[in-house]
Amino acid sequence: MSRGSALQPLKPIYVVSGDEILLHIEQCDAIRAAAQQQGYTERHRYVMDARSDWATIFENTQALSLFGDKRFIDISLATGKPGRTGAEAIGRLCEQSQSDDQVLLFQLPRLDRATRNSKWVKQLQQYAQWIEVPSIHKNQLPQWLQQRAQQQKQSLHKDALYWLADQVEGNLLAAHQELKKMELLYPSGELSLEQVQAAVLNVARYNIFDLRDAMLAGHAKRALTILHGLRGEGEALPLILWAIGDEIRLLAALAALQQSGANPQSFFKQNRIFGQREQQLRQCVQRLPASIWPAAVRHAHDLDRLIKGVPAPGQIQDPWEEAARLCLRIALAA
Repeated sequence: MSRGSALQPLKPIYVVSGDEILLHIEQCDAIRAAAQQQGYTERHRYVMDARSDWATIFENTQALSLFGDKRFIDISLATGKPGRTGAEAIGRLCEQSQSDDQVLLFQLPRLDRATRNSKWVKQLQQYAQWIEVPSIHKNQLPQWLQQRAQQQKQSLHKDALYWLADQVEGNLLAAHQELKKMELLYPSGELSLEQVQAAVLNVARYNIFDLRDAMLAGHAKRALTILHGLRGEGEALPLILWAIGDEIRLLAALAALQQSGANPQSFFKQNRIFGQREQQLRQCVQRLPASIWPAAVRHAHDLDRLIKGVPAPGQIQDPWEEAARLCLRIALAA
């Protein structure tokens, strides 16, 4: 369903799947707006996972509306893993939700191949209008920025376009905010590099989980950029160590488990690791030799000592420099 199709009759079930947060939000907003226009004024919102009780959803789908309003039921499944009970519930909802007085919206992340082949996904594909939110890759970002600028009757000079693309580093929410700022600041027409630079203060905002993801993926330069940015923004180093140190201990345990020949699935379940993060850990363990993990765990302990003001023999005594070395140990190892 496109954003311009608000007056088209609604389908009984929609699925919006993807990891680009801005595009995901916009697509869901378009469906909600269309439902509002067509009289689906009674709205229910649920956030579900593998341990959720789906009984309340069934109660709402089957009960008579208090004022006879049409219902819009919004179900977010952030992990993309409903569990056995949830999978069965989704199948029942698909079979039962074919009336004109109710619309269901399922919000899903981008699903891996194994999940796509599961029975509950096949049922959704059969009964629902499935909308896959595209991923905007780095080489596509300039074109995406230009298209967005043109929607607000502006355009970006080539130098400005590539400068902005470099600044936002794939963060579409940040890019959207900056383009909207330019719409307010400048009239229609082409914007120069100087105008764009004047409007953009600093959109490359990072958090500790960006650092963790860059480290796991082996993106050493990006990891150092994020760490430097976190330091400049006053982020507490103990919190940074918590994020990367906890990940290193998990990876060490996972590597040891795989070396023993055991199935890691129970490990992920026990630690409540699902979806994209599970995939990140698997790929990182496959990328790196198992021999690096004992030393990496010791390194994290040494960094903890330095942060607390206790010298760590053999390590740089500046804890921020040592944090950078620890990130590079994982990002650059092969």
